Amino acid sequence: MHDPNQALPDWAPPPRPSRAPMTGRYVRLDPLSTAHAADLHRANAESDAIWEYLPYGPFPDAAAYRAWVETVAGRDDPLFFAIRNLETGRWCGVASCLRITPEAGTIEVGHINFAPALQRTRAATEAMSLMMARAFETGYRRYEWKCNARNLGSRRAAQRLGFSYEGVFRQAAVIKGRNRDTAWFAAIDAEWPRLRAAFEAWLDPANFDGAGRQRTPLSDLTAPILAARDPALQAGA
Repeated sequence: MHDPNQALPDWAPPPRPSRAPMTGRYVRLDPLSTAHAADLHRANAESDAIWEYLPYGPFPDAAAYRAWVETVAGRDDPLFFAIRNLETGRWCGVASCLRITPEAGTIEVGHINFAPALQRTRAATEAMSLMMARAFETGYRRYEWKCNARNLGSRRAAQRLGFSYEGVFRQAAVIKGRNRDTAWFAAIDAEWPRLRAAFEAWLDPANFDGAGRQRTPLSDLTAPILAARDPALQAGA
């Protein structure tokens, strides 16, 4: 249980997150580089809708996308990873660690962009679980998810993955000429052991039938861990 007045006599800032690849049963994440650009652009070209809530994109051609990758690859913050679905062998998504603040023990996951080929797959969920694991196992206390408040898909994803709802910051930014209210979610280190167990149970091959259908939804496993639920989702907005 969270103690808002908890003493932390042994607290020490964690190191910055590693750039080392992350590999699971269904997915591999490598630091983003221009070597991934052509495959990612090809996967992204299946739908321009994936760019709606991002401050950049869509890109008119592979050269433009590669030029964007050149501007972000190699940075420490945001620290971008390319995502490969091991079941298909395709590079088909990116995500990053950002707003990395070791002195506070906080880190955010963002710039999440999954091509249609990655969406709603075990690889997508495992990618998010591996990034959360790296944050908490490196010593971070708080792992954040923020999104455009209009993006109900992202809000559902955050809650499904075990991020608790923390509110909406009104008029937080201007993105592509439109106001952005930002919905905030977070998981904390005290919740990580139960979240890790939820991910492991959901990703277990025994949780899927012969047609690949889940037996137990991840949201059923993470719901008891949430400190607060998103009222917009409860209302069915």
